[in-house]
Amino acid sequence: MPPCDRLTGKEVQVAQLVWEGLTNREIAHLIGTTEQVVKNYLRNTFDKLGVWSRLELALYVANHGGDEWRNPMGRSNQPPLTARTAVP
Repeated sequence: MPPCDRLTGKEVQVAQLVWEGLTNREIAHLIGTTEQVVKNYLRNTFDKLGVWSRLELALYVANHGGDEWRNPMGRSNQPPLTARTAVP
């Protein structure tokens, strides 16, 4: 099962932003939520993927396609949002 099938659209988005090197605060600002909500997304993502840290998550994303990691079939409910495409 591809990683994106295990995660919600927001979890994929947050994982991608962690891989890009953003902090929880930066991610929260970018997606319009709080740091606590970002932490919740990360905790759920860690559980679903069997990783224990942000570093392991970033390595997981890198090993599964990096930029191409988000849902390849466009099934995510969330639009693609990365640090490179976001408007400050």
